[in-house]
Amino acid sequence: MTETPVTVTERAARRILELAAGEPTMLRVSVEGGGCSGFQYKFDLARAPAADDVIVERGGAKVLIDPVSLAYLGGSEIDFVDDLIGASFRVKNPNAAASCGCGTSFSM
Repeated sequence: MTETPVTVTERAARRILELAAGEPTMLRVSVEGGGCSGFQYKFDLARAPAADDVIVERGGAKVLIDPVSLAYLGGSEIDFVDDLIGASFRVKNPNAAASCGCGTSFSM
């Protein structure tokens, strides 16, 4: 068995399932150029995976990651936090050399 390159916390899995509300909905996580630190995380809902997506599953919740984004996300943990500044998905990325205060952009 190969090691999963990205993990999903139980909180994130629960939130994905809440968003799906019984529909076949998955969370797509990708990395794009931009943001205040050079790269930024993008979160979208998807109904089906693309042919080359990596699918990470936890408790019935599925996260889709394209191969290019996976190169930046290897070893990361996807979490869901609900704190004073708001509720959002967050990526704990061991590859990021720096990140912005809001946690949505990073540099390598």
